[in-house]
Amino acid sequence: MPKKIYNVDLTGEERACLLDFIKSGEKSARKLSRARILLLADENKSDREIAEVLHTGASTVQRSRQRFVEGNLEGALDERPRQGRSKRLDEKGEAILETLAHSKPPEGRKRWTLQLLADRLVQLKAVDSISYETVRQEVKQKRIKLNVKKKWCIPTVGAEFVWRMEDVLDLYAMPYDPRRPLVCFDEHLVQLIVETRCPLPAKPGRPERYDYEYKRNGTRNLFLFFQPLAGFRHVRVTERRTKIDFAHCMKFLVDDLFPEADKVVVVLDNLNTHGPVSLYEAFEPAEAKHILDRLEFHYTPKHGSWLNMAEIEIGVLCEQCLADRTPDEETLSREITAWETTRNEQGATVNWQFTSINARNKLKRLYPIISKSS
Repeated sequence: MPKKIYNVDLTGEERACLLDFIKSGEKSARKLSRARILLLADENKSDREIAEVLHTGASTVQRSRQRFVEGNLEGALDERPRQGRSKRLDEKGEAILETLAHSKPPEGRKRWTLQLLADRLVQLKAVDSISYETVRQEVKQKRIKLNVKKKWCIPTVGAEFVWRMEDVLDLYAMPYDPRRPLVCFDEHLVQLIVETRCPLPAKPGRPERYDYEYKRNGTRNLFLFFQPLAGFRHVRVTERRTKIDFAHCMKFLVDDLFPEADKVVVVLDNLNTHGPVSLYEAFEPAEAKHILDRLEFHYTPKHGSWLNMAEIEIGVLCEQCLADRTPDEETLSREITAWETTRNEQGATVNWQFTSINARNKLKRLYPIISKSS
């Protein structure tokens, strides 16, 4: 039986429509190809000639002609819906998969795998059989995150948390007072690491390379003083972070950093070394009393260290300055001093916007419920 010929005869309006369609340049490649096929077919080009010019198959040209002749211009350009395979999981199966993915894994396993999920779906008779690849596609389509856990400080809800939080927030809202400088204080442990093999320097197209093996060279503690309203910070490097080290930091704070201040207001966390007792263990009673008289401690609530702006500044220090492998205290101190000097010259600070009013609105769940007396 001879092959049926579908002759394309475009009207002037249809031809103009196709030309505008091609010039727009915002359509899919398949639609643009079909539009060019119809234009060339209207010029009495053969299927073979059109296929060679457009680098497509003769059968594609034939189908485009047929869809235009038997239908219309729109039908010839648009993609016909294709009948795909039926879904392996129905709505109930999808719900079971999502529930499993967020549940505790089987005993003896620390996390769900795609194969474990596939096997469990069969065990639960959600489906007769299913491959881990099908499960992977379902997980991807539903944007299910497998084995995702996030560390978070879960505060103890109560009046004490609220009191300490609002106390710190009210301090942050106060204007700058040189006689009563506000200083946020925190500490950070750093591990010193020595290379056992000399790293290979970076070259064009190749990053710096260093060996997995290293030698641990002890640790150092960083005490950070941060005055946000003045854009000033200072870091002290010590071998330890005992009560004695803390006491000497407080003495340094009042005698060296702010000798002219009447009172230094200090925001710090609830570490067991952070208290007046430490000063009496480090100094004679008269000296300890002299230092404490010039200090005013304000503690962040337990599990509320995010309220200490010094913690934010330590994050900046780690990101901008501290290398993955620092060999010794001398290198550590030199790098920190350079970073500290630059930050102080820039007057860099934290743009703190969270207030007590914001806390009462956004953290309402943390506030105790007031019982009404009868």
